[in-house]
Amino acid sequence: MLVTAFDTETGLPIRLLHDRVLVRVDTGDGERRSAAGIVIPATASVGHRLAWATAVAVGPLVRMVQTDDRVLFDPDDRSEVELHGREYVLLRERDIHAVAAQRVDDNATGLYL
Repeated sequence: MLVTAFDTETGLPIRLLHDRVLVRVDTGDGERRSAAGIVIPATASVGHRLAWATAVAVGPLVRMVQTDDRVLFDPDDRSEVELHGREYVLLRERDIHAVAAQRVDDNATGLYL
């Protein structure tokens, strides 16, 4: 799927290639609550955490992710890019650990052969 935005420097349309997924990271930098309702401040030290993001564009070889899907990925393995003043992360489909969407099929393996 094409990214509908244009590069601000060149004015050219942007197309993702191969198995790339462009995501917008959900803002989760503030305080959060535990399942029991305890407030955890943003400065609290936590172990290694995966992050959720929303897919905004996908390349032509991406099989399991569509735009507007929520994806789970490792924030340490990412490439950041800025388009129109907004921060995005560029991932390979194989670096995505999970997809959250209404259409997810329980029988799909997602394996690359």
